[in-house]
Amino acid sequence: MRKILFLLAVVFFGCKPSAGIVPNVNYESTYVPIEINYQVKEQDVATTLQYLASDELEGRDTGSKGMEKAAVYLEQFFKENHVKPYFSSYKDTLSNFKGKAYNVVGFVEGTDPVLKKEFLLISAHYDHIGLSKNAVEGDFINNGANDDASGTTAVAEMAKYFSATRSNKRSVMFVFFAGEEKGLLGSKHLAKRLKQQGFPLYAQLNIEMIGVPMKRDYLAYITGFDKSNMAQKINDYTGKNTIGFLPKEAEYQLFYRSDNYSFYEVFKVPCQSVSTFDFENFPYYHHVSDDFKAMNIPHMTKLIQELLPAVTEMAVSTTKEIISTK
Repeated sequence: MRKILFLLAVVFFGCKPSAGIVPNVNYESTYVPIEINYQVKEQDVATTLQYLASDELEGRDTGSKGMEKAAVYLEQFFKENHVKPYFSSYKDTLSNFKGKAYNVVGFVEGTDPVLKKEFLLISAHYDHIGLSKNAVEGDFINNGANDDASGTTAVAEMAKYFSATRSNKRSVMFVFFAGEEKGLLGSKHLAKRLKQQGFPLYAQLNIEMIGVPMKRDYLAYITGFDKSNMAQKINDYTGKNTIGFLPKEAEYQLFYRSDNYSFYEVFKVPCQSVSTFDFENFPYYHHVSDDFKAMNIPHMTKLIQELLPAVTEMAVSTTKEIISTK
C-alpha cells in the first residue's frame, strides 16, 4: 500500500476527512448465503505467498529482475489453472513507466450469454519496494509478504476457484498490478486502456495487505466504506460480520491510496479495497521484516474462503446489487 504511514491523504488530496462519521455496521439481514463446497487449502496459500516473498525475487521492485520472475510465476499460475489471457498475452505493458514493466491480466468468461458481457474485477498489486540502501541486521531485502504478496495470493486463489467451478455468470477479470508503490502506475495505465475500449465494469474488489489478523469483531475492513453498499452486500453474501468499518481508514483516506482508486476515478462505479492491516497489528510496513514468516496462513486462508460466497454472488446476481452511495 502506497505511502500510508508517511503522508496523510486528507492533506495530499485536499479531501475533507470523514473519520468523525461512523457508519452503522450492525447489519441485520434475512439473506441466505449460497453454499460453497470448494475448499481453499492452506498449503496452496503458503506455496504462492512463500515464493512471491522469497529472497530470490529481491523485493519485486517495478522494472527489476525479481519482479520479472514474479510475473513469470503468475503467468504460469494462470496457465496451469486455465485462466485465459484477456489481451493477446497475459502481460499488459505499462505505458507510464520508463523501464520494462507490466500488469499480469487474465479472465474467466461468464456462463450467462448476457451477463458475461459485464465484468467483475478482482485485483492486487504484486510489486513492492525492492532493496534497501541500508541493512537492518544484515538484511537488505524488503520481501513485501504482507504488502502485497498476501493480496496477490488471495487473487490467485480466487482465479483458481472460478476457473475450477465456472460459478460465474458475469465474466471475472483478475489483475496483478505493477507500479503501485510508484504511484498506482499499473492501475492508472490499465484503467485508461480499458476505458478507451468501452470495458463494461460492474465493480472492483481490490485486496491489499491481508497477511495478519485484526483483534476486532469483524474479519476485514473496506476502504471508502460509505462510498457504496459493498460492505453491507459482502456481509449479506457471507452471512457473517466479515467486513467492518475501521476509523483509521477514514482518517487516512485509504480509499485513495491503492489501485481501486484508479478505476473509481475513471469508471465511477464501486471500486474498493479489502484489508486487515489496521495500524496496530503489523509493525513492519515497508520494512525488511515484512517476510513470509511474519504471515498468518490460517488467517489468510480463512479470509479467502469467507470471501468466496461474496465474490460468487457479485459474479452471478442478475442485477447490479452493489451500487455507489455518494
